[in-house]
Amino acid sequence: MATYNSWASFINEIKAKIKSFFKWVVFVILFFMILWVFFGSFGTIKAWEKWILLRFWAVTGQTYNDWLYFKIPYIDDMIIMNVRVLKEQVDANSASKDLQTVNTVVALNFHLNAEKVGVIYKEVGLDYKEKLIDPAIQESIKASTAKFTAEELITKREEVKDMMKELLKKKLTPRFIVVDDVNIVNFNFSESFNRAIEEKVTAEQEALAAKNKLERIKFEAEQAVAASKWKAEASRIEAEALKSNPEILELRALEKWNWVLPQVTGSNTPFVNIK
Repeated sequence: MATYNSWASFINEIKAKIKSFFKWVVFVILFFMILWVFFGSFGTIKAWEKWILLRFWAVTGQTYNDWLYFKIPYIDDMIIMNVRVLKEQVDANSASKDLQTVNTVVALNFHLNAEKVGVIYKEVGLDYKEKLIDPAIQESIKASTAKFTAEELITKREEVKDMMKELLKKKLTPRFIVVDDVNIVNFNFSESFNRAIEEKVTAEQEALAAKNKLERIKFEAEQAVAASKWKAEASRIEAEALKSNPEILELRALEKWNWVLPQVTGSNTPFVNIK
């Protein structure tokens, strides 16, 4: 009987320890769950973020941009919207005014209207780039390039850029997307057009070289004519001077003589008449 009582007390003691262990396990689990719920109800917000409050997955219209927010666990949710200046780059195939095929790469700098991020999320969602911005860039590229010839797209690049920017503003501003700047990264044309441009540039360079050569020949001819005129004028002046002053010939003869008398003459008459 004593043995039975000892075994019974031993089993009861084991049961009590197991029960106590599970109590501690449940207590620890509940403690960490409470901590998880408590700390999950708060969060910090970065300076470039805007948080949208959802309640039962519906937009409440309430947004946060302070450094701290609070939500009800399992009932509320927070959606992050970036309100910094972002970049979206798109390339599009279009046609110029002279029906040349143009591949244009455009980079758009934009930011979301911080006061309307709730409306953007409610009406469009987080994929506003794919739904709004990319189609708007595509359409603005095609509408702008159609106003200029292929050559004007290169020579009037700033005008094309300004036109694209205005079109994007008209399309995106009503959707609370602010256009900061537009940059045309590149224009790519067909091989035939590039070849024609290269041939045109070569022809212009050759024509310029020929023009420069013609100008040089013309200048040299004018110099030669001027030199001839000056030479003729000098000869005329010299002839008039000799005509009016015959002594100049004798003076020039004396200037050319080296003042040496000949030693032998061909007759008995002396070379110099002493008398």
